[in-house]
Order: sequence, then structure tokens, then C-alpha cells
Amino acid sequence: MAIGLSEEHEALRESVSGWAERNIPAELLRAGADERPPFWSGLAEQGLLGLHLPEEAGGSGYGLLETAVAVEALAEKMAPGPYVPTVLAGAVINASKRQELLGSFADGTLTGAVALTGTLSGTRGDDGALVVSGTAEPVLGGSLADVLVLPVTTSEGEEWIALDASAATVTPLKSLDLTRPVAKVELADVSVPADRILDGVEGPDVLNLAAVLLGADAAGVASWCVTAAAEYAKVRVQFGRPIGQFQGIKHKLSRMLVALEQARATVWDATRAEGKELEYAAAIAGVMAPDAAVQCAKDAIQTFGGIGYTFEHDAHLYYRRALTLRALLGSSAEWAATVTELALQGVSREMEIDLPEDAEELRESLRAEIAEIAALEGKEQKRALAARGFVMPHLPKPWGRDAKPLEQVLIAQELRAAKVRLPAMIIGAWVVPSVAAYGTREQQERFLPKTLSGEMIWCQLFSEPGAGSDLANVQMKAEKVEGGWKLNGQKIWTSVAHVAEWGICIARNSSNGSKHEGITYFLVDMKAPGVTVRPLTEMTGENLFNEVFLDDVFVPDDLVVGEVGEGWKVARNTLSNERVSLSSGSGGTGSSVPDLLGLAGRLGRDLTPAEEQHVAQVICEGHSINALSLRVTLKQLAGSEPGADASVRKLLSTSHAQHVSETAVELLGAAATVAADMKLGDAGYWNRAVLATRAMTIYGGTTEVQLNIIAERMLGLPRDPEPGK
Repeated sequence: MAIGLSEEHEALRESVSGWAERNIPAELLRAGADERPPFWSGLAEQGLLGLHLPEEAGGSGYGLLETAVAVEALAEKMAPGPYVPTVLAGAVINASKRQELLGSFADGTLTGAVALTGTLSGTRGDDGALVVSGTAEPVLGGSLADVLVLPVTTSEGEEWIALDASAATVTPLKSLDLTRPVAKVELADVSVPADRILDGVEGPDVLNLAAVLLGADAAGVASWCVTAAAEYAKVRVQFGRPIGQFQGIKHKLSRMLVALEQARATVWDATRAEGKELEYAAAIAGVMAPDAAVQCAKDAIQTFGGIGYTFEHDAHLYYRRALTLRALLGSSAEWAATVTELALQGVSREMEIDLPEDAEELRESLRAEIAEIAALEGKEQKRALAARGFVMPHLPKPWGRDAKPLEQVLIAQELRAAKVRLPAMIIGAWVVPSVAAYGTREQQERFLPKTLSGEMIWCQLFSEPGAGSDLANVQMKAEKVEGGWKLNGQKIWTSVAHVAEWGICIARNSSNGSKHEGITYFLVDMKAPGVTVRPLTEMTGENLFNEVFLDDVFVPDDLVVGEVGEGWKVARNTLSNERVSLSSGSGGTGSSVPDLLGLAGRLGRDLTPAEEQHVAQVICEGHSINALSLRVTLKQLAGSEPGADASVRKLLSTSHAQHVSETAVELLGAAATVAADMKLGDAGYWNRAVLATRAMTIYGGTTEVQLNIIAERMLGLPRDPEPGK
């Protein structure tokens, strides 16, 4: 995956990557960074120096996103030289009223650099010029720059200037990043004319641009680390098998991929934001992207082992750049403070979808149909939603609407606008797709209408005491008898079984073949003779889960879903829908970022710096989940597969509510000693949440299982060996 999503962005990425592969040989990475690299003119010829600059200035007239795509691709190849400093300088100048200064940036004649820190001060003369003195360091690319973009403190506040480097004393510093120089810039009573003062540019504007472009650079670093480490793990053999088969390595690499995709999603979203939302989104990217690069580089070196610690291996070059980027942007703690401050002020980021113009005709049609349903009440409204296919519109008619992604988005928007709530199907949301796909017409007509309207309550009889997440290790016996089957065995962790009317159940009808064979999928009447439900008391003191005993429970042949012995195929359909459902919200705990911010506002005190960081971490995580969700939707609208975005979103969503509630309890301090009871104010509410959310990383597939799935399906690491092999 990459920062860009569209076909055009993917084509740009492939073009830049191919060009870099041909023009940036490995030996160039260690050749020093004291001069422009030999490929500099090639960057200009490819149009990469002016992607974000206006056409009248010789640029391509695109936006920051296109430049971020190119920056990420070049960072994967560790492109040396002043490319990123120059495009950042161009972006800052372009944000001012002095765009005439951009003429020689796009064609590669001039290079630029931006000081993100400095102690420069200026005095304004009668002619509007500034006389500037002071020092700025470190300046990335400063020793190669023709134009320096610098902050100056004046009596009117901070101002920015674009100064010819020849007017300053530029002293190269020994750089941690061996591929890009840094420098100290000194000015002594240098007169800066009024036409070199960047009117309209403020410090936050520059930091926002830096967070995006250096964040894209960081994403490229992290991307190389993930890919290179995963490829190495596939072929490096230890103890008789590839190290990528060891769960410790799988989980490490999966966590790296998660961090990378979060970085990409937050940088991508920051390129789209405007106004106060841009400051918020850029600050989140400033938290996520540099830290992701550093963590991925460290973990890549660990995966490579001894060879990764050598100077000859490229891993240290990426680690050096990651550390440099984080140092230049400032610590994530500083960005986190901005995130929390803005969030407490009420700033948030709505993930809006830009829909095609031809969507409006479909929207009007849906709006009229939904208005008719909105006029109904109670059961009649729920039944109408089910009958017209609005509950699960992606399903085939008559249970859904055969809705393509665009129609699904419009339906969700119009239902929300009309304040029409879908029926609460709970487990039924996992049942419907499987019965719609594999059930007989009679089964569908008997069960789907009432399930879709929320009138039929289901439970899932999958997990067993000895199997846990290894659902294919099912031991419940299904014995063929006249007219049907007899089921014997025990199920556990069965949500709402004590109130369910029906259950979906997998049982073993044969022990021949692999463990995935000989499994059949049944619909079980929970009031049938032989069904015993025993509630399990959870750590909250409540009863949602149950253990269920089936003793000679008769299930007629017409309640087998799919073919006998092929129930695992049906179960996998159920499980895929279960994980989508579980990843789509807080699981009923109410543990969300707005809830946490509400608590912070009621504390009656300022947060400590440590608390600001903790709050920002969950805000950033929640924001990244929302951005990933939007990226998944946009990819589906474009007709492509969601890829890593969807898998990462699922994994993050299961633990997000835990992190929110844990942070809330930390904010409460000693007050969090009262009972876990939602009736006992904030402390009771959040104590219940912190207990209840522990289940979220267990049911629906444990976090550890999900990490294995990401490692094997997204990174291509070898599957675990079969037991005994």
C-alpha cells in the first residue's frame, strides 16, 4: 500500500520508484552529502520538484498529496540530497504572497531549505525591510540550499523570510543522516527587502507543511523497513525453519505494518485537511509518522540480527534518517500536547467522502424512499427497513439491494440525516450473510426477515472449552439419525445465549481428513429438548456470556446450512462478518474518544504533560482508525481491494476502547476506587468500561491470532507448521 489511493497516485508512485531504482545506485547512499546528487536534474525532468507548485511558476499545479506520494517513494530508496528540503521550501513560499520566488525551484536551478527552529530577530526599517541577526540550527539541507526560508522574531510577532543563502554564513554540521546534510545558518545585520518577506505565512503553517512532508518521508522509511525485514524473515533459516515462521517475528513485523499504515493514513488525511482541522490532522501526523519510522527501523534491525547492525547493511541508514526526522520535527510529546489542546477546544476531523456528481440523482431517490420509512414507527419501521433491503444493502435482493459501495455510502448518510436507526441485530448481523449465501430458499424465507428487522435473537455456538480461537478444532459430535442429526457436546463464551431464540452451531460429523473437513453448520432451536444454558458471570459481575450444553439435541436435516461436511466454509463467512462488525465500534462499552474528552472537561483541572500525552495517544489512534476506515471505503468505491488498511483497522479497533477506558481511569486517579457500576458517576462508569473492554481483544479472534493473520496474509510470512510436523 502507499499514501496515495487513486490509480493516478499509484501510477505516480510506480513511476517514481522505477526512476529511483534506475538512478540511485546503492553506492550513492554512502558517497557523502556535500553536493547535489548526480540525479538532481533528473528529478526536475520528471517534474518531481514542482508537483505542488502552480503552473505559472513552472510547476505541475497538483497538491501536497501528490508531492507526499513522491516523497514516500523516494524515501523508500533512501534518496540522498536536498529533495525534501527543497519541496518543503517551495511549499512554504507557495503559501505566501511571494510566489514569484518559485520560478527556479521547479526546474531544479535553485535548491531550498527551511529552518524549523532558530533564534533570529529582526528590526523593520522605514522601507519595510528587515535587518536580521541571529542563528538557526539545525537546518536540513542548509549547506546545499540556494534559498533559505527562516523564521524571524520581530516586534510584530514571528515572520518568515526567503533569503539568498549567499547573504548568510552557512556552516555544515556533521549529520547523523549520512545521506542529507544539516547546517548552522548565521545572519549578522542582514537586510532582507520587503519582497523577500513571506506575507501570510505563520509558524503553524510551516509546521503543518513540515509534518506532512517529513511525515511522508518517515512513512517511506518505515515502508522500506517493513518490506525488507519481511523479505529477510522469509529466507533466513534458524533452528531448521524460516525465522518468519516464529510467532515472535510474525508479531513484530505485523506491529511494524500496523504502525506504517497508521502513519500513511494520518499523513494522507493531513494533505486533505484545511483550516483548524489541518492543524489538528498535521499534529496527529507529527505524533504518528516519525515515531512509526523510528520503531520500524529499530525492529527491522532486530529482525536482521547481527547483519543489520553492520555498517555495510542499509538498515542503519534508515534508522539514522528516522531519528533525524523525529529530531527535526520535535518530539512526539510536543505534537501530542497540540493534539490534546485542540481536541479539548472542540476541534475534530470529520472524515468526509467526496462523491461523484452523478451520485446526487441516486441520493435523491434514496432520500425519498427513506423519508417514507422515517414516517413509520416501532416495529413497522424496522420491518420496512428490512423489507426494502436497507439493513444490509450489500446483500443480494431480496435481503439486500445488491448495493455497490457508492449506494451503501449514500444509504448510510441518508439514514443518519433522517435520524433513522437500523435494527439492533447483534449476533444476527453475522448470521444473515451466511444464510443468504449458503442457506436454502426455505431457510432464508423463514429466518432472514425477522433477523433483519431485529425481531429474532441469535447466538453463536462456535467456541468450545478446549478450542478457544482454534475454532476448526471443534469436538461437538453430530451423529446422523433418521430425519436429521443429534448434537452432543459443550459450547462456551456464547453471547446472549440466555435470551436467544436460535443459534448457529458448528459440529463435527466426521473425523476423517483435515481438521477443517467433516464439520457441518447447523441452525439450532435454543428451546429444543437437551439444550441447557448456564450463564457465566464476567469480571464486571454481569452475565452476557454463557456456556451451553447440548445433550442429544435433535436438528432436522432442513436446518443444515450448506453441504454436510463443508460447514467450515460457511463458518468462515460468518467469522469474516463477525470481525468486521466487532471492528466497527466500541462494542457497546461507550468507550470512545468523545467520552474521554467529556471526562477531561469535567475534571475541573488542567491535565499534566504526561496526561496530555496519554490522551493524545488515544485521540491519534482513534483518528487513524477513522482515516483507515475512510481509505477502505474510498478503495471500495474505486473498485479495488482494501488491502492492509482493512486488516490494520480491524486489529486497532478491538483494542481502541481498552486504551480509551484505561486512559480515563488514569485521569480519575484515586477517585477510581469505587465499584465498577455505571450508576456511580464517572468513576463507576469508567471502571466498568475498563473491565468490560478486556473482552474485546479476545472474542472475535484474539489479538495474537489477528497478528498472525496479518503476518501471513499481508506480509506473506510462512504459516505455522502443523502440529507434530
